[in-house]
Amino acid sequence: MIRSLAICASLALSVATSFAQAPASAPPAAVPVAPAPATAPPAAPRAWESLSPEQRQVLQNYQGKWNSLPPERQQALAKGSQRWLSMTPQQRAGAQQRFNQWRAMPPEQRQLLRQRYQEFKALPPERQREVRESFNRFRQMPPERRQQLRQQWRQMTPEQRHRAAQPMHGAPPPHRPPR
Repeated sequence: MIRSLAICASLALSVATSFAQAPASAPPAAVPVAPAPATAPPAAPRAWESLSPEQRQVLQNYQGKWNSLPPERQQALAKGSQRWLSMTPQQRAGAQQRFNQWRAMPPEQRQLLRQRYQEFKALPPERQREVRESFNRFRQMPPERRQQLRQQWRQMTPEQRHRAAQPMHGAPPPHRPPR
């Protein structure tokens, strides 16, 4: 169960970081964007007029400086604005709440979450799937059980945490119903 908690904690951090990387709920002025991978072809500059009227509305704070932004940033902002526009009002409210939580975090915690997100993204797809499944099992547990597991995690030494977070080689993930 501690292993599941470790995996869940990693996924929870990566989920939080994914919103930190490109939170669709924030006004785009506050959206941090990760640099483009070195292997990706360079992005071409995008003209302000090529954006839809709705995207220009979302990105209005950038209108005066759009042409001076790096092409990668323009592309990320355009993609984020399109994602925002495709959300339902409930999704936007949830995203805004998560973004506010992100902004309230100390910078050190944000950096740790970014690092954990990058570690998660570096995992093989099968391992990412296992982590997501474990996280979902954790979320389905009663709050008391989740709190109990969190407490156990906090009491572990770093070495114990590391061992608990390692995948169970050859063993399928437990399929026990939540207690």
